[in-house]
Amino acid sequence: MITRRIRRLTVALMMLALATGGQAQGPSVVQLVPTSGWQLVRTGQLDVNAIARFGGDPAVEREYGVQKLELRYYQRGSLRADVLAEETADPVSAYGLLTFYRTEAWSPAKGLDMAFLGPSEAFLARGRTFFRIRATEGSELPREEILSLMTTIGGARLSRDETAAFPAPLPQAGLIPHSEKYVLGLEVAKRVLPDFRMDLIGFTQGAEVRVGTYATPSKTSTVLAVNYPTPQIARVRFGALESLLGINQERDSGAIYGKRSGSFVFLVLNVRGSEAAVLLDQFKVTSEVSWNEAAPEPQRFALELVRMILSVLLLVLVIVTAAVIGGVLVVLSRRVARRFFPDSGWANPEREKVIRLNLQ
Repeated sequence: MITRRIRRLTVALMMLALATGGQAQGPSVVQLVPTSGWQLVRTGQLDVNAIARFGGDPAVEREYGVQKLELRYYQRGSLRADVLAEETADPVSAYGLLTFYRTEAWSPAKGLDMAFLGPSEAFLARGRTFFRIRATEGSELPREEILSLMTTIGGARLSRDETAAFPAPLPQAGLIPHSEKYVLGLEVAKRVLPDFRMDLIGFTQGAEVRVGTYATPSKTSTVLAVNYPTPQIARVRFGALESLLGINQERDSGAIYGKRSGSFVFLVLNVRGSEAAVLLDQFKVTSEVSWNEAAPEPQRFALELVRMILSVLLLVLVIVTAAVIGGVLVVLSRRVARRFFPDSGWANPEREKVIRLNLQ
């Protein structure tokens, strides 16, 4: 009895202390991203040309493989949002669209991969799909609600396979945040660098270009990292660029510096020679050579042959043993049947009747 009273008194004191502390301090829970309650209300199909209504460029969309648009309408209570889903050719193309439309004014969404927040909308890349998210006309979306909707659409993190498919990022030293562009064709290249002869890059030969803006002591400079399918193509294209653009020739303005490393060509635009050298030194290309396995040595081959023969003999032994055990079990089962079921056919196989057909 005394023990029970002590326990009850202890529990009462603990509850009183918690209640008093709660009244003094008040709640301290801060909800950063609300529990997702977004519901897909309806969807609609649009032509690629309709992207102009959302601030896009139809020619750019087609170059990244977009054939159609899907407009999705989401709702959460009184909140409404429009989500434009653009299916591209592959995950890299969706990533390219994200880099093309994103500018330095955009900020990455905390806790979300490949997601950015802009002044009036948000971008999200998941798999082959590029998403544009914005509030429905006449309504507003708080920042935390946009994050919640993006999490509902594509989750927070990308898988390791998805991230491995993206191109390697440009060196970060001096790179202006979010100035990277991933270019796969001439239409996008003309818009990213309208004053440069991008037709000399060789997109028809499979070139892929990373463009970034770097801050230098004198001014900003544009850097191009061009990846070709083979080193042979890179060598031919770099030779053409040298002869037509006068690469690595000191000039007062419009100088272009560059180098080739393996299947990569790196170009630096509108910068002094010393500053260009500093930028070019950041780009390192490493190669790995995978040799075919050497033929097995004669002794090792003989050992493997002996192991194979022993394995075959072991298999034969297992089969013979199983056959012997099976035969013994059949004999024993017949003896048991004769003892307990003497009139059964299994106990007296000699009594089994044979039907003969006397056909003439």
